[in-house]
Amino acid sequence: MDVDAVGILFPGQGAQAVGMGKWLCETYPAAKDLFTQAGEVLGYDLAELCQEGPAEKLDQTEFSQPALFTVGMAAARVLQQAHPERLEKVTAAAGLSLGEYTAVCFAGGLEFADALRLVQRRGEAMQAAADVARSGMASVIGMDLDKLTTLCDEVRQDDEVLRPANLLCPGNIAVSGHTTALDRLEPAALEAKAMKVIRLSVAGAFHTSLMQPAVEKLTAALAEMPMQDTQIPVYSNVDAQPHQSADEIRELLSRQVTEPVQWEASIRRMIDDGIGGFLETGTGRVLRGTLKRIQRKLPTDGFGDES
Repeated sequence: MDVDAVGILFPGQGAQAVGMGKWLCETYPAAKDLFTQAGEVLGYDLAELCQEGPAEKLDQTEFSQPALFTVGMAAARVLQQAHPERLEKVTAAAGLSLGEYTAVCFAGGLEFADALRLVQRRGEAMQAAADVARSGMASVIGMDLDKLTTLCDEVRQDDEVLRPANLLCPGNIAVSGHTTALDRLEPAALEAKAMKVIRLSVAGAFHTSLMQPAVEKLTAALAEMPMQDTQIPVYSNVDAQPHQSADEIRELLSRQVTEPVQWEASIRRMIDDGIGGFLETGTGRVLRGTLKRIQRKLPTDGFGDES
């Protein structure tokens, strides 16, 4: 990538798919070794779950989060060992929701095993919070933030939660809340000229107050895990600003589960700070899709899937 500074990006929940990590493990011993280590930490065969499913289990928050984290770190480990030239110009990192933990680990803030235990506890806490109420998320395509916020206010009833939660890119915003509210939002959004509404493969209303029960558990887990200042800045989902202080990152990761993901703002801030291209690391092409909507001419690349 012919730019002076590259930002490395890691995907979040929703990007999981049966078969992810298979090519990495079959092609690179370093990736297979990392999956073996992950299985020992987690207490189950993560490689088998990622590569063979079933999808219903992989989509569960308590499993999908450690899975996506491990695939992202396996891809990064392979790049570091087999293709170091592709990381030479990486000067900043970011990740979408769960992917921010991968970014912090890549940037040197957490050791792999510690980060994996933290992600496992995050996933369990968020799954438990999701189990309390029927809730979920949906991507609304083709509607701006102000109009979508107003629509959420109009269809939401007094006892419900419904709000924009993942501000991904122009024309692609994920809404999070009670299932009953999402059921009303979908036809209302289409009537208001949204192009489409896509339900996401997540267990609950992430990045809303419905995740508050997970905050105490996550805060305790974050306090227990050894964390160092990062070697490169990690851009936070919460405030779209670069951070390297371990104390700041801990606080922001704790707040992240109940606050909207400022993804578009993070990418724009990275560009303003001199990042000229991006490397999506892990599985899928979701983040590259958002980049094209934010700044079409940005050079992008990906690593983690055979294609």
